[in-house]
Amino acid sequence: MAKKILFIEDEARLQEAMAAKLESDGYEVLSAFDGETGIKMAQEHKPDLILLDLILPKKDGFEVLEELKAKPGLPAVPILALTNLEDRRSIERCLSYGVHSYLAKANYSLDEISQKIKEALQ
Repeated sequence: MAKKILFIEDEARLQEAMAAKLESDGYEVLSAFDGETGIKMAQEHKPDLILLDLILPKKDGFEVLEELKAKPGLPAVPILALTNLEDRRSIERCLSYGVHSYLAKANYSLDEISQKIKEALQ
């Protein structure tokens, strides 16, 4: 059975490109375009990993992290932050929520992100 990845990202082109890459790698990809929907989908679908942008409509990534960590059954799910924010405060805040990896979008290719996901799932 394929591992489920929930990608919470409001940028449609990145959603499509990342989903295509991950599906070709054998993953099932669920997409949420805002933080509120992402939280609901995480609860409903119990993904094996969450790929999370921090700048999102409705609820930002930090609010998503806070809520997901408070939900029973979800704290053990690895979360990779994939964002344009590269400031120290954002990185430290994410790590304080137990984020597995913090990836700046500009610094990683789709293949490199896929590799980070593979490592997180092992």
